[in-house]
Amino acid sequence: MSPNHPVTLSPCCGGCSDCRICSDARRDDSQLCVVAQATDVFTMERAAAFRGRYHVLGGLLSPLDGVQPEDLHLAGLARRVEEEGIREIVLALSGSVEGEATALYIGRMLEAEEVTVTRLATGIPVGGHLEFVDDVTLVRAFSGRLPLS
Repeated sequence: MSPNHPVTLSPCCGGCSDCRICSDARRDDSQLCVVAQATDVFTMERAAAFRGRYHVLGGLLSPLDGVQPEDLHLAGLARRVEEEGIREIVLALSGSVEGEATALYIGRMLEAEEVTVTRLATGIPVGGHLEFVDDVTLVRAFSGRLPLS
């Protein structure tokens, strides 16, 4: 199934009690990582870089494929921000047109809330060669550059 088509929520979407990720008291309740699919949660967990909780959208916005905001779990995301004291939303969505559209939609949806919305960095992958990098990735790598220190 395409990542743009909505699917059912995984147990690791938040608000559940039977998932080892959601029920882990050592997790940071103030951070919420938003992913498109349940499989993305397991990818993030494998890297062990994020210690907050997750919210699975069940897909990405894609009007051409008929996926509209009401087809995704966006209302639940808004509810969680409002009710759970979330201070940061980390968008871990693909760099595709659909991922970008979804990220922009979520950013606008949460403008009035007292929450910081961030995105995972994008750019040249470790071990990547410049000759194989597309223009958009190169532009993002330049705009997101960091000091060497």
